[in-house]
Order: sequence, then structure tokens, then C-alpha cells
Amino acid sequence: MSVTAEKPALLFDGADWDFETLQRTLNAIEDIGLNDLKLDIYPNQIEIISSEQMLDAYSSHGMPLMYRHWSFGKHFARDQMMYQKGYTGLAYEIVINSNPCIAYLMEENTMTMQALVMAHANFGHNHFFKNNYLFRQWTDADGILSYLDFAKKYVSKCEDEYGLEEVEAILDAAHALMDQGVFRYNRPPRLSEADRLAKLARRAEHEEMTFNDIWRTLPNSVEDDDDKEERQAEVRNIKLPEENLLYFIEKASPVLRPWQRELVRIVRNISQYFYPQKQTKVMNEGCATFVHHYIMNELYNRGMITEGAIMEFLHSHSSVVFQPDFDDPRYSGINPYALGFAMMEDIRRICEAPEPEDREWFPDIAGMAQRGGDWRDVLKEAWANYRDESFILQYLSPKVMRDFHLFVIADNAEDNHVEVAAIHDDSGYRAVREKLAAMYDLGMHEPNIQVTGADLEGDRTLYLRHMVHDGRTLSAKTRDAVLTHIEELWGHEVILEEEDL
Repeated sequence: MSVTAEKPALLFDGADWDFETLQRTLNAIEDIGLNDLKLDIYPNQIEIISSEQMLDAYSSHGMPLMYRHWSFGKHFARDQMMYQKGYTGLAYEIVINSNPCIAYLMEENTMTMQALVMAHANFGHNHFFKNNYLFRQWTDADGILSYLDFAKKYVSKCEDEYGLEEVEAILDAAHALMDQGVFRYNRPPRLSEADRLAKLARRAEHEEMTFNDIWRTLPNSVEDDDDKEERQAEVRNIKLPEENLLYFIEKASPVLRPWQRELVRIVRNISQYFYPQKQTKVMNEGCATFVHHYIMNELYNRGMITEGAIMEFLHSHSSVVFQPDFDDPRYSGINPYALGFAMMEDIRRICEAPEPEDREWFPDIAGMAQRGGDWRDVLKEAWANYRDESFILQYLSPKVMRDFHLFVIADNAEDNHVEVAAIHDDSGYRAVREKLAAMYDLGMHEPNIQVTGADLEGDRTLYLRHMVHDGRTLSAKTRDAVLTHIEELWGHEVILEEEDL
């Protein structure tokens, strides 16, 4: 007597969804993500929101909690107008680097798209957030939501106590300096655990002695002696030049009151939270796209979704990884989804079925599946230990360069012509890889401005230096506007010099 294996039931059949279907599909996706791909993730929290709520989340950096600022409303009005006129679409989801990992799904999505975005966000992005070294080093997934809640309430209290205009003046100035408000290489000095506990004990004792239900929750306008002494000690320990302008201003500004320093610190901390995302766009989106592609195909291979669902998925996936040619009106640069996904698919190919070229370029991983290795381990090691620049330098293959038709143009501003400096040959591949990797170095795109001096005992002048790279000086109009914001926070003269590297 023959025994026929029972065909698994479909997770869904059609576009409609309900919460029971979402949970059933999430369980199937989780089985593949954890037991097949061996992903390591935070607990998931999924919330369904409307298109209006998605636009609102867009305007505030995609965060579920955010303080009020006029720029968020400006972004909301722009995005709403573009969406309603059909000029742009909306993301299918937004995912938060937090523990638990929060993903917002659009209620307008079909069930196939809900499955795709759960695989993409709740397993791809989630794994990357939890394991990549930049996020582990620079962000606090456990504390970000409570910190944003504190920030929102603190800004609101400041508005009530000191007025909207006073608060906006500080936030406007701090926002103008967000790109220069991060630590790129070194962490800020931290209190020892004993010092931190002693500080908390002193603060609790002070609050108990001056307890007043009406006033105790208001932001301080006068700095107490202990806090001032501690802050001045931190200023003395800052070694110049200092790359983090907001940190130096927060600690050393002669004019900021305690509540204003706290506002600067809030903006600085949020800017630091987003800094790893700016360095891992290709890797983060590539990881999530690779994961959702693998999971959705595996669901189909297991007979858990229909041919109609897999066709709908492939149509959407193809749009996500589409790379327009340079002369296409839709071209706006290299699509990070396309490049990241292509490189990660290529790593799997090199591990499983390498060409002789791959064995020369990647001897450690080429054909490792035939030696008992697993491409999953290679990808997870890359996701954990690289950022965009180093990932491209390490793993961009000649095949991917050919597929993307990449070559190098040497364009010297002093010449009246351009030169094709690298093509598809051995030395050309290496030049292309180096040039492409350099494009993802934030130091190539953001001004390198450092604090070089501050006359804290004299006329309080603040000295800044911009290190000019490849002859790219600061725009006079933008420079003067930002200097005005720095002077707002510093309260005295600010001198900015430019120096060629």
C-alpha cells in the first residue's frame, strides 16, 4: 500500500486578509527564517496602519514617537501632496530598530504583500539590526522607545514653560548641525558605574529636599553646582580637534541653560541613532530583500502559497530591484536594493557553483558548499561585520560589475574632456570596486568640520576648521546659514577656516 504525503494547506488564497491569516503566515515565515536561514532576531511586534498614518510616520523619520517640530509637518504636507497626485507611492512597511522590533504594515496591502513585508522587515531588517556591529556598538535597541517617549514629553514641557519660539530656535539650530552631531570613531567619555550611581543618588536627594508637586517636573532653567562642575570636568577632558560639534556645544556653550543643553543632547542622540543606517543602506536593504526573496520562494516550493501569489510577489520584487540605465529618465543613481540583493545572491552562487574566475577572486568561499560549508554562514558573517564601503571592497565580484555595466569615468574639473579610466579587465575590476566603495564612504559626502579651539576664559570665540577634500569647499550660502545657527547655540563669535587636506 502506498502512502501519499499530505499536501500542506494554503496559507491564504486571494488578496483579502485578517489577523488570523496574518498570524498563520507569520508562523510559516518564522519557521523558514529561524530554522532554515538560522536568523537571529528580536521579538516581533506588528502594527497595521493606514496610508495617512504611514505618511505621518514618514515625516518624523519613521519613528513611532517623536517630539513636535515644524519640519515634520512640512515633510508631511509635501509627501501627502505627492502621494495624492500620484507622483510617488508609499512604502509597504516601516521597521524600527528596537527591541521588540516594531514593523508597521499598510492596511491597504494585499495578503501577498503583507507576507512579503513581514519576511522583509520582521526577519531581514530585524536580523540585520540585531547583529550588525555598527548597530550593536552605536544604538540601544532596548532603550530607544523609552528615550523617544522621554524626548517627546521633555520638549512639550519646555514649550509650555519657555514658549514655542524659544524651543524652536534651539531645535532649528541643532537640526542644522545633525550631520556634524555624531561620533564617527570614538565614543563620548562615560561615567564609571560608581560615579553614575553616586550622581543619581545626589539628584534623588536634591529632589527629595526640594520636593514640590507643581514644579518638580519642569525642565531646569538654572544649573545646580554639582551638574555644572561635572559638565566643566567633561569639557576639560575633550581633546581637540573634536569632530562632534553638537557634543562640544552641548558641554561647553557659555550661554545655554540646562533645558537648552538637554534639547541639544536629544537631537544629538537621535542623530547618532540613525548614523549606522546611513552607513549600511546597501547591506541593510540587500539583506532584507535577499531574505524576503528566499522565504517567499520557499513558501511557494512548499506549496503554501498559490501561483498567483508568487507571480504578484515577483512583480513587486522585480520593481524593488530594478536598476535603470544611466540614460533612463528614471535613473537617480545606483539602487541600493538592486546592488545589495545582487551581491548577496552572487555570494550564494560563488559558494555553491563558482566559476574559475570566482576561485581566483574569492578563494576562501568559492565552492565551499562542496566542502561541507554553508553559504548562510558566509552571508551572516558579512551582515554582522561589514558596512557598505567595506562590504563592496570585500565581496563585489567581476560578474556583478559586468551585470551592472560598471566602469570608471575620470572627470577632472580642470580638463575639457572626460576619460574612461577603468573597464572590464583585471586591473579595471579592482579600480571599479575601489571607486564604487568610496562612493559609500560618508566622509566623501559630508563636510569634515572640527572644533579646533575655544577661548573659554577670554572672549569666548569658537574656532572651527573645515578640511577640504578634492577641492570641494563649502557653499557660501549654506555655510553662512549654518554659522548663524552655531552662533545661536554658542552665543559668541564663531570663526570657520578651510584647510586643504
